[in-house]
Amino acid sequence: MSLNSRAMHRPQLSVVVPCYNEAACLELLHARVSGAAKAAVGEDYEILFINDGSRDDSWAVMQRIAANDPRLIAINLSRNHGHQLALTAGLDLCAGKQILIIDADLQDPPELLTDMRATMVEQQADVVYAVRRKRAGETIFKKMTAALFYRMLDRLTDTPIPLDTGDFRLMSRRALDAFLSLPEQARFIRGMVAWIGFRQVPFAYDRAERHAGETNYPLSKMLRLAFDAVTGFSTAPLRFASHAGLALTGATCLLLLYIAYGFFFGHPVQGWTSTMLVVVVLGAVQMFVLGMIGEYLGRLYVESKRRPLYLVGDVVGPVQGHATLGYNAAEIDPGDNGETSVTIDTPGDIGTRPSR
Repeated sequence: MSLNSRAMHRPQLSVVVPCYNEAACLELLHARVSGAAKAAVGEDYEILFINDGSRDDSWAVMQRIAANDPRLIAINLSRNHGHQLALTAGLDLCAGKQILIIDADLQDPPELLTDMRATMVEQQADVVYAVRRKRAGETIFKKMTAALFYRMLDRLTDTPIPLDTGDFRLMSRRALDAFLSLPEQARFIRGMVAWIGFRQVPFAYDRAERHAGETNYPLSKMLRLAFDAVTGFSTAPLRFASHAGLALTGATCLLLLYIAYGFFFGHPVQGWTSTMLVVVVLGAVQMFVLGMIGEYLGRLYVESKRRPLYLVGDVVGPVQGHATLGYNAAEIDPGDNGETSVTIDTPGDIGTRPSR
């Protein structure tokens, strides 16, 4: 039977957890998330663990836990897609009326779920996003760069993105469906959620230390995420080219006047240093502008391929959502001739995808 033809029960809550090399956290994570979900909605919930190509025993641990908990769905991606695409896979395949996004390192307490749901009802909101008051267990460098990043992003982007927030948030189904209509490859999810609008309210909390292991977001990945955020939500780097061109044109005019003055009044400009300084400055600006243009063109090239955002290799548990943004190998139907066929929506069909 096709996944689309099944009568789907929509649970009250889905908890989506992207995981990468989190084997040491998964047992405690499952216990705490399950306890928080039961306290909030009773037994009417599902938990999705998305294994993003982990190199440790994360998938084996997920399978073992899922075998003993019918409400846990373990999803194994075909390779490491990155945090934002792994999270996209979980959001695409979940079925809940409300959706909690949380990381696997237990820095974001799942026990806040009940209070977040109460805030959503009181404020009649579609998104309750968690705002970090304190960040325990993080270096001064990371705190300073994170604060600088959010404030720089706020200045550059055309869409207001809340300061000091991560992906930890509670969403309504209609907000999630609106989010899933955005098929871009380079994803900055907290910015995309802000872009969809609806009523979104903050929820302040203190972030705890990581339960085990090391961060999976080193400086290189943080910079990549920052670049995705800026280029995905702002054309400011491209506007810099026109601003720099105008400024350099003005400087060139002044320099020409200075050279003409020196030539006609007996003080010709001498020296190699000033000439090379102008050449180096112009060359640096030109290379920066070309790099920015190349980055945007590269994104257009990637988007033009229309590849699925993620590929699912294995699933343990009853997945009720349909892979509208990616490919789920578990979604197969026996054809009329006994052969298997795959039913998926490609990103190019987003505008006409079936109701979730």
